[in-house]
Amino acid sequence: MHAWLCENPVGVEALTWKELPTPTPQAGEVLIEIAAASLNFPDLLIVQNKYQMKPPLPFVPGSEYAGYVRAVGEGVTHLQVGQPVACLSGTGGFGTHTVAPAKLCMPLPPGFDLKDAAAFIMTYATSYHALMDRAALQPGETVLILGAAGGVGTAAIQIAKAAGARVIAAASNDEKCALCTAAGADATLNYSTHAPAGSFRDQIKALTEGKGPDVIYDPVGGEFAEPAFRSIAWRGRYLVVGFAGGPIPALPLNLALLKGASMVGVFWGDFARREPKAQAAMMQTLAQWYLAGKVKPVIDKALPMAELMTAYDMLANRRIMGKVVMVNAGS
Repeated sequence: MHAWLCENPVGVEALTWKELPTPTPQAGEVLIEIAAASLNFPDLLIVQNKYQMKPPLPFVPGSEYAGYVRAVGEGVTHLQVGQPVACLSGTGGFGTHTVAPAKLCMPLPPGFDLKDAAAFIMTYATSYHALMDRAALQPGETVLILGAAGGVGTAAIQIAKAAGARVIAAASNDEKCALCTAAGADATLNYSTHAPAGSFRDQIKALTEGKGPDVIYDPVGGEFAEPAFRSIAWRGRYLVVGFAGGPIPALPLNLALLKGASMVGVFWGDFARREPKAQAAMMQTLAQWYLAGKVKPVIDKALPMAELMTAYDMLANRRIMGKVVMVNAGS
């Protein structure tokens, strides 16, 4: 097998494409021949030694991927050789093969495209858990999605629309706003044309007829977090999803008091670990939504696995709309 190996987590430039022994699955594991792997923001942080999970060195990055089971370890009975699966294991995806815990593999129903499957679990599970579980989104409510042109953002647009909500998508340029509209957003906000913050708040107010959004989905943090929270509706729910914008905002707690609003943390990874039955039911629902055409990953580009550095550059410089997927030859 071949894989991109991180032997020293000082950045993307230290990754090298190497031939490695094909691993043998141990008890509870499966060997997966990888067809496609998607690039997520944690995949950048982990090779910079900035992510909360720090795997032993050396390691192969690539948290999310899809392919075919080629061997099963002792005790694995629910997966068979030749079966297509998607997996989110944290590492191992940027190569031709990997071993993964069988319990983390999502069996794919017939008709589930492997490129879509490689870009599905992290973004759709995060967004569904956020909107449907943590925010208890109701039909007819209004959702403001920050960073809406990214992977979790486009997933959130589709899930909110499938739930019967009205969606306002905020993104950093007109091209990204157009993508959000194509993904199903009812209205868009361009950050770059609505700075300073006061103007951003005015636009939110205009698009919600003065009421404010019932739910704010924020995977970005940064400078627009506070003006967005100041715009929230009475009994609104502010979803803290992540900080892709860099700085972690310090929001004045009196804002929650004045609006009767809730600030809700979204930690899908720990939800999946602590509540496996609920996680499995959620993924089954999402797979059904995919097959019904309600949700579908927005894939910006599908690049050969050899061009991983190009994909990392696109991610670091915010030039990705939706997701980038790395594809192995023959897939």
